[in-house]
Amino acid sequence: MIAFIARFIGLWLIAGALVALVVDGTKTIAASTLTVTPLGQSWYSINPPSLMAAQTFIQGTVESYIGHWLWDPLIVWLLLLPTWLVLGLVGAWLVYVGRKRRVTAAFAS
Repeated sequence: MIAFIARFIGLWLIAGALVALVVDGTKTIAASTLTVTPLGQSWYSINPPSLMAAQTFIQGTVESYIGHWLWDPLIVWLLLLPTWLVLGLVGAWLVYVGRKRRVTAAFAS
């Protein structure tokens, strides 16, 4: 059941990555220059309070246990990556994790 949920969410994320890629492609054609929408900008345009809540949670709670290097170099770098790339990689990983494994019949004599 968990594998099905992972595949299902992964396929939706891949679909979202394709939509983000088409949007970036359309903006690129319209502007005649390469235009890439970062994940942080997409997240902020969809739901700004959740981005601010995530930042507050990570900087306030998680960094006290893990370290101060988590938000500034790591999460900021992730938020600057293209939306289609992040959604596509996470979706592909979830599809891979939720794949149906082959049953190998082993015979030992």
